[in-house]
Amino acid sequence: MPPEENQVPLLSDEESDQDVAYESGEKVHIVGIDEPGDEGLLGTPPFSWKKLWLFTGPGFLMSIAFLDPGNLEGDLQAGAIAGYSLLWLLMWATVIGLLVQLLSARLGVATGRHLAELCREEYPIWARMVLWVMAELALIGADIQEVIGSAIAIKILSNGALPLWAGVIITACDCFIFLFLENYGVRKLEAFFAVLIATMAVSFAWMFGETKPSGTELLLGVLIPKLSSKTIKQAVGVVGCIIMPHNVFLHSALVQSREIDHTKKGRVQEALNYYSIESAAALLISFIINLFVTTVFAKAFYGTEVASTIGLVNAGQYLQDKYGGGLFPILYIWAIGLLAAGQSSTITGTYAGQFIMGGFLNLKLKKWLRALITRSFAIVPTMIVALVFDTSEAALDVLNEWLNVLQSIQIPFALIPLLCLVSKEQIMGTFKIGSVLKTIAWLVAVLVILINGYLLFDFFSNEVAGVMFTSIVFAFTGAYIAFIFYLVSRGFTSSAWRRLSPAK
Repeated sequence: MPPEENQVPLLSDEESDQDVAYESGEKVHIVGIDEPGDEGLLGTPPFSWKKLWLFTGPGFLMSIAFLDPGNLEGDLQAGAIAGYSLLWLLMWATVIGLLVQLLSARLGVATGRHLAELCREEYPIWARMVLWVMAELALIGADIQEVIGSAIAIKILSNGALPLWAGVIITACDCFIFLFLENYGVRKLEAFFAVLIATMAVSFAWMFGETKPSGTELLLGVLIPKLSSKTIKQAVGVVGCIIMPHNVFLHSALVQSREIDHTKKGRVQEALNYYSIESAAALLISFIINLFVTTVFAKAFYGTEVASTIGLVNAGQYLQDKYGGGLFPILYIWAIGLLAAGQSSTITGTYAGQFIMGGFLNLKLKKWLRALITRSFAIVPTMIVALVFDTSEAALDVLNEWLNVLQSIQIPFALIPLLCLVSKEQIMGTFKIGSVLKTIAWLVAVLVILINGYLLFDFFSNEVAGVMFTSIVFAFTGAYIAFIFYLVSRGFTSSAWRRLSPAK
């Protein structure tokens, strides 16, 4: 048996009948994991490009949440209203997002379980049910934006022949694409997402080339922090849409798609190293794509009368009016990129929904049934939205603001449990985060929560009216804050968590 200090937490044999992210036969085999002499491995194996390639995939699926239609709308509004001045914030928000996602991956790799499963074990029934409902609401809110984004793209590409509701139905079928690809293995699914990310990159790079934003202003915007009272709302939006609650749950599950020997500290550290590299590379690409979108709209509309009226629905037409013609109309280039963003994010939303439902409720359902249930949660309200708001761009923008608020409300309920769990030795063993990283992570969490708190305060101060509505909002706010304090206080007290037994 390996030495005691070389062991890390692992799911015990008696719990192997529970719902898991991936069955052993579905996992990607990593070359060298069972090579001769591996039994006595103490240190981390040397770097291998071949292994990095085999570990590459989960980070790129995770990065899609940084490129969904909600983020694209935040990008174009930041560019149109604030010009190049918020590019530095976009960069640092991406760095913050990377930190959170690396902690999520660390949790999944070190424990062999994902965040929703661990929440089910860590919290009492009432608390975990609240967390589950909040995670589902966050997922539904994100999915509505993503599906509507796809539907808008389909409407553009069909020259208006297909209304929003028809685009919603077409997008709903992506869960069958997901199931079909998943049948052929994790790597096939990851390759499909790689194609969609490449499509976004090419589309928005093409737009960048067509509009020719200023390279000097772009560089200054990235390097020199600027913030004015006129752009504070866009700044809050840039940070607020980077951390997606469902994505925190998703990444901790995706990393389990690789075969890792949890009884050897060196193998676990090796996996963490490779996942860190590929996640950083994936988010670098997502940052560049977001940079393209922001600078295109900064060049085209900053300082113009229409800057404050641009949203997903009319952005393509505004671009066409200003830059139409060319080898390929810019309206369709925008629509292709938007469609790739919407389709990829809705499929990863289906993926996240499966892990969230299975983890919190420990439901061992057939994949097609779980995907159908997960998809229905979002598609039904999205269809209602499409039918009601199809003829009103202004109403659709207001709805989008409400959905952003819904996302902001949910962030603490993914972030706080993650930080509490990844700090506990009973759960993480030798891979718990150190005091310095723990301090940085909590400061980041407080910053993100305060920024989103400002967004909520600003929104409700403008939207809430009437004694009854105000009373409901205050009552909800009190319960909301009390639950956040409960989660934080529980994280800093000794848990009743029993130590997970390492494999013998």
